[in-house]
Amino acid sequence: MAWTASAIPEEEFHEPWLDLDSKAEKLAEKIRQSKHFIAFTGAGISTSAGIPDFRGPDGNWTLRAQGKTRTGPTTSTLQAIPTLTHMALVELQNRGFLKYLISQNCDGLHRRSGILPENLSELHGNSNREYCKSCGKDYIRDFRAVATYEKSDHDHRTERKCVCGDDLHDTIINFGESLPEIPLDLARHHAKLTDLCLVLGSSLTVTPANEIPESVALRRSRRSKEPCLVICNLQKTPQDDLSQIRVFSKTDDLMARVMEKLEIPVPSFILRRRINIIVETNERGKCQVNVLGVDTDSTPVSLFRSVRLLTHRRLLTKEPFCFTPHGGIETGTKLDFEFEFMGHYCEPKLLLTHEYNEGIGKSLYLLEYDPSTRRWTVTKDGGESQIE
Repeated sequence: MAWTASAIPEEEFHEPWLDLDSKAEKLAEKIRQSKHFIAFTGAGISTSAGIPDFRGPDGNWTLRAQGKTRTGPTTSTLQAIPTLTHMALVELQNRGFLKYLISQNCDGLHRRSGILPENLSELHGNSNREYCKSCGKDYIRDFRAVATYEKSDHDHRTERKCVCGDDLHDTIINFGESLPEIPLDLARHHAKLTDLCLVLGSSLTVTPANEIPESVALRRSRRSKEPCLVICNLQKTPQDDLSQIRVFSKTDDLMARVMEKLEIPVPSFILRRRINIIVETNERGKCQVNVLGVDTDSTPVSLFRSVRLLTHRRLLTKEPFCFTPHGGIETGTKLDFEFEFMGHYCEPKLLLTHEYNEGIGKSLYLLEYDPSTRRWTVTKDGGESQIE
């Protein structure tokens, strides 16, 4: 916890290359043989993206204990590129190796990198997610959806409203607050099923999250060599003696070698967005065109600074993005949209032409943006791709 952080940080250790390579080989073999592999991640996996950790030599809590403020540059969590470790975990998920991921991080990079919501427990929240306590509806934002905490550390209202009319709350877990029940229950469920738990970049000192990997190790008995606990962290942790493989290295260094041993390339980060265009008749009997971002699990996602329907010269800058074309829309009509995104990765505006076909009220467009080329690839669900 923040108030237990020492002004003199724990020493960091680095494995000799040959030792690291040998342990990577053992871990790769464990992954190959595993039937229910889970990962548990902490702030250490995001440091190579420019996001400081907490207990390292330049960690947020370490500096606070020293009475210092950060002076060097850091990267916004909204602009950070997911690290090699993030993308390795995504690929292990996509290939069926990684069954579940439990994270202490609030930076939102796991979900943005491509870890599916149903495969993820964010125990300490997500700075891009808010929810309604009344109806339970979730929202993902391409901006920080965090309360100001001006009145109290426990006042999580974000000053936005749910579609049901009630207040929205951020999902951040502050000190002294209970972990979210459903993500915690899912984490414990998968910890009971796992035969391999890989801890990456966590000091394993924050309770009760640190009890998850500990519970895995305590299931081990003399009769069985399973489950296996593997810990990768530069500093020592309280659970080192419980681990079967202990690696002192940066998580990127370990995962790069593990993926090489598995002969699985680590993919580059691609920003993926999903847009629904819905043509319907509203309660006044008029034709209405709605544009909204959605996640893979249909959670609403705030993606746009503005949306313009070019044929009607309308520019909307606030949600909901709803257009009411005069005279309605005939089948075969082409609707030309211009989307302006938040621009955290320097995304250019996107021009998209949607052809309305009577009887098909909702169309899903899959968008992929490559930050290295700054180009969009757009695919209509079930249709052809085009590059913008």
